[in-house]
Amino acid sequence: MKVQNLNPTYPNIYIDKCSFGRGIFAAQNISKGEVILIFTGKIINVDEVIAKEEKEGANPLQIDTNLYIDLEEPGVFINHHCDPNAGIVNTNVLVALMNIYKSDEIFCDYSTTMSDTWTMECGCSSSNCRKIIKDFHYLPTNVKEKYLKLGIVQDFIVREHNRHTDELS
Repeated sequence: MKVQNLNPTYPNIYIDKCSFGRGIFAAQNISKGEVILIFTGKIINVDEVIAKEEKEGANPLQIDTNLYIDLEEPGVFINHHCDPNAGIVNTNVLVALMNIYKSDEIFCDYSTTMSDTWTMECGCSSSNCRKIIKDFHYLPTNVKEKYLKLGIVQDFIVREHNRHTDELS
């Protein structure tokens, strides 16, 4: 049974059951480059993330070295995929990286937003599945370059990456 997104701000998506529990799906065709949703929630620091994780579980979106968005619906239901069809730009805006068709699940690559020691097992079943999701700096070079070119890597990670690249030069 499809659970409709009750937020009229995002008529192009809905929440439904999926292999990861619940996910976000396209309610209609979504064109490449189209804004899918804007991630919202309280801005919290790493200590608050850890405390929340220990108490009730957390689903934060890292937006700076020590800052996270404590995700609210519907954004909290975006799942990871090693071959994402969406990516995050401008800190908290999810956009389509390709045409997404009605009823397709919408995914992003969590590694484009992570720069800490967090890891998670991946179950995306892609032929390119990395098996373990880690922060951006552990991605294969070709994947990093692809994501940087697409502009879907958080700004603070881009700064870290550029600093590291300059140090190696």
